[in-house]
Amino acid sequence: MAGGLIAGCGGGNGNNGGDNGGGNGNNGGSSASAPAPSTAASGSASAGGKKDVTLTYIASQGWIKDAEMQLAKKFEEETGIHIDYQIIPADQYFNVLKTKLNAGEGPDLFGGQSGKSEISLNYNVEKNAVDLSDQEWTKREDPLTLDQLSLNGKVYAQTIWDTSSSFVVVYNKKIFADQGLTVPKTYAEFKDLCLKLLQAGITPLYEPIADGWHHTLWFAEPGPQYDKLQPNLYDDLNANQTTFADSAPLKTALTQLKEMYDLGFFGDNALSDTGAESADKLASGRYAMSLANQSLVTDIEKVNPDLKATDFGFFVIPIADNQIYYINPGGPSKFVYSGGKHIEEAKQYLAYLAKPENLQYMLDNDPTVSNLNFSGLKDKYTDEQKKLHEMYPEKGTDIQDYVNYVNPQWMDIGKDIVAMFGGAMSVDDVLKSIDKRRADMAKVAKDPAWNG
Repeated sequence: MAGGLIAGCGGGNGNNGGDNGGGNGNNGGSSASAPAPSTAASGSASAGGKKDVTLTYIASQGWIKDAEMQLAKKFEEETGIHIDYQIIPADQYFNVLKTKLNAGEGPDLFGGQSGKSEISLNYNVEKNAVDLSDQEWTKREDPLTLDQLSLNGKVYAQTIWDTSSSFVVVYNKKIFADQGLTVPKTYAEFKDLCLKLLQAGITPLYEPIADGWHHTLWFAEPGPQYDKLQPNLYDDLNANQTTFADSAPLKTALTQLKEMYDLGFFGDNALSDTGAESADKLASGRYAMSLANQSLVTDIEKVNPDLKATDFGFFVIPIADNQIYYINPGGPSKFVYSGGKHIEEAKQYLAYLAKPENLQYMLDNDPTVSNLNFSGLKDKYTDEQKKLHEMYPEKGTDIQDYVNYVNPQWMDIGKDIVAMFGGAMSVDDVLKSIDKRRADMAKVAKDPAWNG
């Protein structure tokens, strides 16, 4: 596979995963003051007077952090350019944005998830977004992130996100020690420890299936392992040389996920459990693990003062015997609308956010992130996170960010997996359903691999 596996610790997985709606709804951040205005205006503004301009910026709930809003106030002090944030509920956002874009009435700036098929099919960026390839900050942004924002060699958006914090299995170290358990390296070991937890009266995993998107992570994130087990799988899928239904590793993964559900590893109420309760459930001691963003441990600490973030460790999803640290180099991104009246001012705002001192401010004042996807910043990795990266030196991009036409159908895959859990669909049915939607999207996109 070309570029699917990388060495070192670059890239990462933010919480975009399958969160088509827009993160976890937590703006995070801090009320700390933003950096003092610089003596010269940023971007294209002249060093003299200020502009009387308002930029309208629509985004999904959870995509705009408090720290960015603080910077927007400083940006207005420097330039006179006001940012009018319009935050749309996650379940309504895409329909609202699509309506505006189709009517030719887009805002000056709009938010969207990155990913080649996402920006092509859902946002039609070659028509609706401005080419940002010549912007200085593109030289400092993670190349893997930029690739997910690019079509035909042109960069169409800016992503400022913690792409290093992949969703991993967060586990209670005390429970593991009390039960004589160790971090699993294979699915068989994982299954065995979950069975032992059940025998001890402890629910192995808290899984918020009701959110609609979260449970799909179990299947999609270990994608680099599938590509390793079936060499060139990713590229063959993109070239329409194979299908999900014909892939043995993908069948294995879904079969194992179904077994986890059938054996009760997710508890009795998984279909109605929500992500908002994850910290409470882990803090209660009734659950041993949860697949979560690494910042969950700080939330657990707040819920139960008797627990510390250091009482929890991390390991990757071991489905299909995965031991690769899967990364998601994308996340919620900022696009400049091509039909806007203030394109240069919108570019100026993105340039301002991407200043090194402003990036560091966002990193320092957002408790939900440990790093951002730009070079030259000082990260906030904990000892446990450093241990996690050391434990898994092999890195690879997850399937939804490498293989075309997967991320746009994330919620549909989630519905199919729930149907599989309930017995209404088989493993093969789910995989064939994914293939059908991919083929439909490829034809709409006039992909030559499907239409040649």
